[in-house]
Amino acid sequence: MKDDFKHKGLRKKLVDTLRLKGITDENVLDAINTIPRHLFMDSGFVGHAYVDKAFPIAADQTISQPYTVARQTELLEVEKGDKILEIGTGSGYQTAVLLEMGAIVYSIERQNELFKKTKLFLPKIGYRPKKLIFGDGYQGYEEEAPYDGIIVTAGAPYVPKSLLSQLAIGGRMVIPLGDAVQIMTVITREGPKKFIKKEYGEYRFVPLLEDKN
Repeated sequence: MKDDFKHKGLRKKLVDTLRLKGITDENVLDAINTIPRHLFMDSGFVGHAYVDKAFPIAADQTISQPYTVARQTELLEVEKGDKILEIGTGSGYQTAVLLEMGAIVYSIERQNELFKKTKLFLPKIGYRPKKLIFGDGYQGYEEEAPYDGIIVTAGAPYVPKSLLSQLAIGGRMVIPLGDAVQIMTVITREGPKKFIKKEYGEYRFVPLLEDKN
């Protein structure tokens, strides 16, 4: 599991690409410049690790396009020490970005194959979320609520009420909403029953699945 000068050079080029596409949060860019994304990908795709595209991982899921990871993280407005709930651990790359930025991360994965793989993999490369949970992302993780931020990394047909209830007042949820095409949506909780919603363009995600396997 090496990370050499070539990989670091390719990461710098990727960061330059993300800047050109409009990412301005330096903490996000620093995290992406630091994390060896090639280690998160199946061996057949390693050559594509620093191309700004999504690629397949296990269990018919994908590792998101770097721009999408950067944009979602930027919209989340992560501060060091924030408690973040991630819905959809996947490869663990987004988890690593949040950890690199100093967040305290709880992450839920519904696919058992991915959950087992990522739970073993992340500590091997130095990333230790507070807790990885095998479960239904629609239910969130009530035990540690409320959260300063919630990030959903799969397309949801609606906003799960359980996630809204687990968001701290002043907290933000970043969630792609829709079926075939999703609208990136930021929901800010301004009071016990007051939520403000803003939309940030179209994306395509794998669907957020219900019911554990």
